[in-house]
Amino acid sequence: MVSIDKKLAELRVKRENARQGGGLEKLKSLQEKGKLTARERIFNLLDPGSFEEIDVFRTGCSSLKNDVEAVITGYGTVNGRKIFVAAQDFSVMGGSLGKTVAAKICKVFDLALKTGAPFVTLNDSGGARIQEGVSSLEGYGELFKRHINASGVIPQIAAVFGPCAGGAVYSPALADFTFMTEKDSYMFLTGPKVVKAATHEDVNVEELGGASLHVKKSGVADNSYANDEEVLLKIKELLSYLPQNNMSGSSASQCNDDFNRMEEELNRIVPFDGNKGYNVKDVIRMIFDNGEFFELKPEFASNIVTCLAKLDGRTVGVIANQPNVLAGVLDSDASVKSARFIRFCDSFNIPVITFVDVPGFLPGQTQEAGGIIRHGAKLLYAYGEATVPKISVIMRKAYGGAYIVMGSKYVNGDISFAWPTAEIAVMGPRGAVEILHRKELDNAADKEKFLSEHADSYAEEHANPYVAASKGYIDDIIEPRTTRPRLIKTLEMLLTKREDVPVRKHGNMPL
Repeated sequence: MVSIDKKLAELRVKRENARQGGGLEKLKSLQEKGKLTARERIFNLLDPGSFEEIDVFRTGCSSLKNDVEAVITGYGTVNGRKIFVAAQDFSVMGGSLGKTVAAKICKVFDLALKTGAPFVTLNDSGGARIQEGVSSLEGYGELFKRHINASGVIPQIAAVFGPCAGGAVYSPALADFTFMTEKDSYMFLTGPKVVKAATHEDVNVEELGGASLHVKKSGVADNSYANDEEVLLKIKELLSYLPQNNMSGSSASQCNDDFNRMEEELNRIVPFDGNKGYNVKDVIRMIFDNGEFFELKPEFASNIVTCLAKLDGRTVGVIANQPNVLAGVLDSDASVKSARFIRFCDSFNIPVITFVDVPGFLPGQTQEAGGIIRHGAKLLYAYGEATVPKISVIMRKAYGGAYIVMGSKYVNGDISFAWPTAEIAVMGPRGAVEILHRKELDNAADKEKFLSEHADSYAEEHANPYVAASKGYIDDIIEPRTTRPRLIKTLEMLLTKREDVPVRKHGNMPL
């Protein structure tokens, strides 16, 4: 008869084997490359001692060593809050995804959805497990269904630490936020060899799908960081801004920043010369708690800033035109970036605060041919559809259609403030003069002097904020230095907001 001690010893051996993944040599090889192992990533992410593993002994491929699969799944806490996690283990068959790997991930994904907790995937995989054929594709399909079902219900965060190719890329793409390491990670649908065979292009993995490309050009990833440890730290920081799920309300914490704090510098931050820029991130730092915020996609469409911040301890989504980049104009990328961010905030009951300094949409044949009308409509749709509290602050330029789509009252904005420096009009003063006084301008001896004088007159008569305020389009004109306390009081008033929307399956957003 087998003793209990022998059974316990067997259990301990098997568990220790599982902890070794694909073997000590492979784990050592990863560490020598400066990468963390899958377990180390989990332990760096979660609170010490909080990880509870699920399906540690579940396997499904005869080629496996140590009877362990290529993913580690379970749950734990981050700063005391429960999350679920799946970490692909590159030391086991290159982290390849087969049916059992997918089943393990789907199990914890389902638990995350049932219990209303964020789900984090740590991706490091060579792709589909070829040995399993079409079964591996079924596994991807099952995983993608979970991403779709969980969208807008629980926050989803993906991090890419290594290869992510073929169908595997859609898991990070379907997540709410995606981070990458700067050197080792890449994502693409087809690799360099296939690209060369199909298009005769000679590209390497970095050019085709490296972090720099996805953070700066494609917009697939939100941020990239130097190494595994920094990515995991940033995930923890991001989680501190997020609610557990769509029913728990905007995340709130104790605030040690003065409710009534006023920054005199805000009164002088907007240049009198409308052609001069300034850094809108300085505005954000001076208004929100402790000058802190978490920016998303900072290098993609940087003419607009999207970030999460705290206002008197409560998480808010912040969108702001960036006058230092392309004068803060809206283009296709900026519109799509902002629209997706607004829809995330709305899904999770996070109020949206918009800082407006927008001269218009970026003109030109490239933008028009690229569908700026359609992409701008996405931003318009996202603002109009969102039912969370929406507050806008017009700092300077607010011209034409770009003003309308930037959270104005015309598209269901709740409260609109303006600074005395605001310019609200159909178009800029010089453009208006060129149309309204075309004949006089053509005949003027000094065209520049004529333009300048009449532009000043137009701005004074039509573009100043008091005109909009007199018609109720602006709720109040405020001193810039008072923006923080005014926003806090306004947000507190709006927290009980209720909005009736027509009954429908869903709208048809102009994708």
